[in-house]
Amino acid sequence: MLQLREGHGPATTVLRADYTAPAFWIDTVDLSFDLDPVKSRVLNKMTLCRNPDVPVQALRLVGEELNLARVLVNGQGATFKMDGNHLVLENLPEGSDPIALEIFTTCNPSKNTALSGLYVSNDSFFTQCEAEGFRRITYFLDRPDVMASYTVTLRADKAKYPVLLSNGNLVDSGDLEDGRHFAKWVDPHKKPCYLFALVAGQLVAREQRITSRAGTDHLLQVYVRPGDLDKTEHAMNSLMASVAWDEARFNLPLDLERFMIVATSDFNMGAMENKGLNIFNTKYVLANQATATDVDYANIESVVGHEYFHNWTGNRITCRDWFQLSLKEGLTVFRDQEFSQDLCADASARAVKRIEDVRVLRTAQFPEDAGPMAHPVRPDSYIEINNFYTVTIYEKGAEVVRMMQTLTSRKGFEQGMKLYFERFDGQAVTCDDFAQSIADANLGSALAQHLPQFKRWYSQAGTPRVAARGEFDAAAQTYTLHFSQSCAPTPGQAEKAPFVIPVSIGLLGAASGNALPLALQDGSVAGADSHLLVLTQATQSITFVNVAEAPVPSILRGFSAPVVLDYDYSDAELLTLLANDPDPFNRWEAGQRLALQSAIHSIAAHADSTGVNGLNDAYIAAMREVLRHPTLDAAFKELVLTLPSETYIAEQLDVVDPQRIHSVREGMRLQLATALQADWEWAYATHKDNGAYRPDPLSSGRRALAGMALSYLCLAATASGDPVWPGKVLQRFKDAGNMTDRFNALQALVGSGHALAAPALASFHAMFKDEALVLDKWFALQAGTSDRGGQVLPAVRQLLSHPDFNIRNPNRARSVIFSYCSGNPGGFHRADAAGYVFWSERVMELDAINPQVAARLARAMDRWKKLAEPYRSAAREALVRVAAKADLSNDVREVVDRALAD
Repeated sequence: MLQLREGHGPATTVLRADYTAPAFWIDTVDLSFDLDPVKSRVLNKMTLCRNPDVPVQALRLVGEELNLARVLVNGQGATFKMDGNHLVLENLPEGSDPIALEIFTTCNPSKNTALSGLYVSNDSFFTQCEAEGFRRITYFLDRPDVMASYTVTLRADKAKYPVLLSNGNLVDSGDLEDGRHFAKWVDPHKKPCYLFALVAGQLVAREQRITSRAGTDHLLQVYVRPGDLDKTEHAMNSLMASVAWDEARFNLPLDLERFMIVATSDFNMGAMENKGLNIFNTKYVLANQATATDVDYANIESVVGHEYFHNWTGNRITCRDWFQLSLKEGLTVFRDQEFSQDLCADASARAVKRIEDVRVLRTAQFPEDAGPMAHPVRPDSYIEINNFYTVTIYEKGAEVVRMMQTLTSRKGFEQGMKLYFERFDGQAVTCDDFAQSIADANLGSALAQHLPQFKRWYSQAGTPRVAARGEFDAAAQTYTLHFSQSCAPTPGQAEKAPFVIPVSIGLLGAASGNALPLALQDGSVAGADSHLLVLTQATQSITFVNVAEAPVPSILRGFSAPVVLDYDYSDAELLTLLANDPDPFNRWEAGQRLALQSAIHSIAAHADSTGVNGLNDAYIAAMREVLRHPTLDAAFKELVLTLPSETYIAEQLDVVDPQRIHSVREGMRLQLATALQADWEWAYATHKDNGAYRPDPLSSGRRALAGMALSYLCLAATASGDPVWPGKVLQRFKDAGNMTDRFNALQALVGSGHALAAPALASFHAMFKDEALVLDKWFALQAGTSDRGGQVLPAVRQLLSHPDFNIRNPNRARSVIFSYCSGNPGGFHRADAAGYVFWSERVMELDAINPQVAARLARAMDRWKKLAEPYRSAAREALVRVAAKADLSNDVREVVDRALAD
């Protein structure tokens, strides 16, 4: 019998409260693939048994875009029916005996532009099964709580597909008739189907054998297309460091004979943690100094670590259901952040990493928390699960885990992780199970004392606001901080109960700038210069005694909780923190607050104001002092001197005029460029030469500061008409010995709008026309550049017609379309609405190709209701235009409908 199922099913809201265990368990899965780009044959032999805890019912297996050819039960032809995308078998044997089920299907990987399930990329086969891609391979119980043992046999043309990979261990391989060959893989660990993977193609591997602390030997392999092998050393080094770190920090060893990474250029995500066979976007594998920047090197280290750490936090223990996604993602983001911090040689580099992570949270996750797609770290409902791979699940989820460590200590958290694995190894569990394990291992901790309340971080959406007010009694030498917490309504949640919020506090002398020793009224803290206050009430106060001089409070040190802090700092107080705070995060934060206050003041001024004089002399002097500081790390200086982004500034305003924000921030940039010109010249001369290329934090920081100096020097020179520095920048571009220096120079020319940018861009393309990832940078730079006279959108439309542009490749689509719509507010938010028209066209075009990518692009309009007119009405018109499309995917439909909801 032949059944063909295509297209999008009806939108159905899935509720966490409706979770029930499956009616059947699948014990073993034996998959045989005959791989062909147009017609791949999949034979699925399963052994199932009924779940005795669930009433007897039919077996419902889900499949999408499959041709069903045969169904056998215990070797005999079976009666079944199709119910939409479900294969339903109603008369399976009752009782506890195993049931043998055989399903034979075919699919067309070459037409799978969604890149979910089995698909073809550059003449090779790849899979992506998380979250619900396995149903595009065979009919199955496609849910994470069904864990089975897999045996996989792959057959394919040997000349076209010499490498055949799947999860686990290779147990057999050999040649077949007609030039074909086979490989048989057995995974020794039970897993949910979302962790299944196969790869077949023309690939080469970098290999490394290692011995664990326990003395076991392992083979590590990084597979890439021929010609890219020279770009895999850093990925392999990152993988080895990850294996060593997880065993040293959490006593979690590699549990497989081999661990494989495979890179593909067509991938919706950054990477995927399939058990033992991680499939990566090439962006997070390939690097050498000629083609990759320092940021690329750091991202590769982080993502390789992240996917490897999933081997335990996600694979060995997985999610009971997709509402628990942060169980694995939030925890593993925290682990990869800790990994990158632990690899830093000094405290300054650790602080830089922390600031970078918080900057992502505040510029991406805080707006999500305040927008139409706001959802708790553990959502209560979804229509399309792919829409919930969000910064809330990942980055905010990581902050929730970090607070657990803060409330229990680093050692206490490690003890909690140990208990978590003792209890749940090999199981599919919930966020509650994890939190309970950490608390139970630390019974005297603040986490254990307040666990039910702490878990509101999982159930309540939105970013809490903590308001603080200080009271100094000079005669009594006491200082009291009064705190209150609140959280704004979010979709479906009007009222919010108080959270558990750890707030790290220090005091600095307002006159001396010195860190003041802290003592509480009850004498519980004496001599320490930092104190952790755990907020649990709507209002709460803390009083310090023996405070000899008027203090400046340093609140939320290290960003100890993912909240917005409201404290009415004066400029003088912020300058004191910027110059003296021993906490690097709050030192950086003081500079950001000063710049933000200047920006908001200029934006609020008369519309005819240019905003050029938005930065006062004290701020300029403070920035000069930071730049010239003899001991501060160069990477830290670069962070302090980076102005708040247009997106972050917009989030601080009730009504947003994007062009006004853009004008003010550009004016501030020009002011910094001109007022500090001599200092930028000194910074560039001091930091431009770094010897042989190394992507370590120290060298990377020096290059970052030199690049910033070059950008400001080029900007000032372009504004004044001075040809000297643009000429020097062009020479730097030509002479650079690594991609970081070369691209920094190119960015300086393009960002300043200098005429030399055009020949430099042409030269860059000629140099790297065969390097896909480098061309992505080239495209993104042009689409994301500052708009001058409305010229960016016409340039972007031209880029869509460029011979090297391919909208079907997610990386290339992101490099142009996302860089413009999501990363270039000044260019995107046009008064004539042309940017919004472009967005609507691209969302609908992408939706027909790859709904996941289209839905992410649709998120560019999340915050349209904050816009001033005429932007607001034009944005709504564009959303309505997309929503009116009849055959819109569920992915995009959910995003635009929620954006338009009242």
